[in-house]
Amino acid sequence: MDNRLDGKRILFIKQSSLGDIVHALPVAHALKRCFPECHLGWIVERGLEAILERDPAIERIHPIHIPSTSEPGARWPVYFRALSATAAVLRDLRRSFRAEPYDLILDLHASFRSGLFALMNPNGTRIGFGDARELNPLFQHHLLKATSSSMHAVEKNLLFCHFLDCAPQKEDFYLATSPADEQQAAEFLKASGIAPGQRFVYINPAARWQSKFWIPARWSALCDRLETAGIRAVFGGSPGDLAHIEPIGAGMAQGGASIAAGRLSLMASVALMKAAAAYVGVDTGPMHIAAMVGTPVVAVFGPTHPERVGPYGVNNAVVRAEGLDCLCCRKRDCGHQRCMEGITVDMVYDKTMALIAPITPW
Repeated sequence: MDNRLDGKRILFIKQSSLGDIVHALPVAHALKRCFPECHLGWIVERGLEAILERDPAIERIHPIHIPSTSEPGARWPVYFRALSATAAVLRDLRRSFRAEPYDLILDLHASFRSGLFALMNPNGTRIGFGDARELNPLFQHHLLKATSSSMHAVEKNLLFCHFLDCAPQKEDFYLATSPADEQQAAEFLKASGIAPGQRFVYINPAARWQSKFWIPARWSALCDRLETAGIRAVFGGSPGDLAHIEPIGAGMAQGGASIAAGRLSLMASVALMKAAAAYVGVDTGPMHIAAMVGTPVVAVFGPTHPERVGPYGVNNAVVRAEGLDCLCCRKRDCGHQRCMEGITVDMVYDKTMALIAPITPW
């Protein structure tokens, strides 16, 4: 195929989740750098489009909404709503793509549903992964082959760049924020009594999987030790994370926890992570955001595989209870959580201080 893509319309299909979208962005940035006259569109789940709205490489966003069927305990009404929503999304996408078709469709989501999304575009060349699940390879014209089963998600996405003769560069790894986002983050820090030049750590203790949660009392103890060392702890997350975060803050002996969760927009939270001395948290979307903006990352891992989904391209430390036969089990729920129980406060604190001690306060 002709890899000269200037003037071509290219569609990205990577609708969720937050971390997965972040992992795919360097592909878009590389293509825009190599072929500045190409037009990039993106299908994304509603609520996550903010991560794309600021991005100068993305010209068109196609927001969709399909209820998740992957949550534990999902029952048949959810599946019925998801099926109905999928039909509506397919209809809307087909109408949109008929009016403005794409020349190239990059299916980074690699599911049966994303394959259906690609089919809504008339003609066009479809590219996907050869090891994709749910019959997705049957939808594609070209298949990309991963070099190993433990290949990091970012490296796997970059196969699209290599296929299209557009070698990725360090400058392709970024997240765009606006002056308004940065102002909102600065105002939060000021209101929290964190002066310019005072170092703080962005703490993210919540995740969608119950199995990823570390012991709340240990988060409290860790933050107390950071505060004693002169490093402020700032809790980030979504409004839904407050039920988990507030008891951690209340358990701190130092008192006066700084909680940004639910008080900042998604992109203001990105700006806050940019200003942090480090990110300390579990394996979740904000961890990948912190890595993409160049903030050192201390990542607490248990049920997931750090080689595949760990912090990428940044100074980092992965903390986990080594030697367990159940590590990387990928279970969303766990009755014993030995992998989390085996991680001590000392382990996380020592890794954090080793990362941030060499950093000159800003």
